[in-house]
Amino acid sequence: MNANLLEDKFNRPINDLRISVTDRCNFRCQYCMPKEAFGDNHRFLSRDVLLTFEEITRSAQIFANLGVKKIRLTGGEPLLRHDLSILIMKLAEIEGIEDIALTTNGVLLPKFAKILKKVGLQRVNVSLDSLSEQFGAINGRGISSEQVIAGIHAAKEAQLGVKVNMVVKKGMNEDQIVPMADFCKKEGIQLRYIEFMDVGNSNDWKLDEVVTKADLITELSKHYSLEAIPRKYGDVATRYRYTDCGTEVGVITSVSETFCTSCSRARLSADGRIYTCLFSEQGHNLKQLLRDGSDDEAITNYIREIWQKRDDRYSELRATEVEKRKKIEMSFIGG
Repeated sequence: MNANLLEDKFNRPINDLRISVTDRCNFRCQYCMPKEAFGDNHRFLSRDVLLTFEEITRSAQIFANLGVKKIRLTGGEPLLRHDLSILIMKLAEIEGIEDIALTTNGVLLPKFAKILKKVGLQRVNVSLDSLSEQFGAINGRGISSEQVIAGIHAAKEAQLGVKVNMVVKKGMNEDQIVPMADFCKKEGIQLRYIEFMDVGNSNDWKLDEVVTKADLITELSKHYSLEAIPRKYGDVATRYRYTDCGTEVGVITSVSETFCTSCSRARLSADGRIYTCLFSEQGHNLKQLLRDGSDDEAITNYIREIWQKRDDRYSELRATEVEKRKKIEMSFIGG
């Protein structure tokens, strides 16, 4: 192994970097940024607090030198960041980066999909939790599923890889499990169901509202013939394929079947803090080093020390946690 490559205390390498480019979002989804907590008067980060594109690119280059091969841009809603295509073009030029993806609610893809593909974006994950009228209530803005579907079609037309993410929560949208499967199967798109997670402190998470992988696969198996696909190291989803067409469907199981042992993700927040887990309580201030004149060697050593001390496995320990953590909000750190 290259001496520069990193492993943490559980011998997990650092392969993926998730970069939040903004904490702003045009949705107010119940499980992420509920409007009760993120109202019209909510104060988002000012522009001077955000990392610049040059700072993000420099950070990504250093992470790439330490083993990162994949970058995913998140938010908030990343397409709200002005001139995002310029950042993607810069990231695509970094040696060692093999994959650049983006997680989005999809409504701005008709405007941006073609240019993003042109400058180097390879894939998008589009969030869509329902095909029915209830979707407007779920996203808190009355936005219809048709607007998101238009974004999905725009991404396909631009020849971007497309996956659809669906958070499933009891009492919210479990009646959409099969309709969403039908839609994605017809479109030839991989659907990823996501178990309702206790990210942040604002979504009023309860364990009995989680629809587990076992529940999901039991329901799907009533309607489709599925076969399991072996899980590779680092996969966050348990994957299946429909036997009649080969299209995949998966479940991200951070509650019922944890995957902490293979987590290789670092996260960089919009204000320049490194987080080593989606459920982190606090981050490490990389922006200070980027702005105080520190050279690349000093920043490299800082990141190396953070990762080598990493021992996060919150999902495995969730049931034994006595006190509720004050976790960072998902809208701030990215999904």
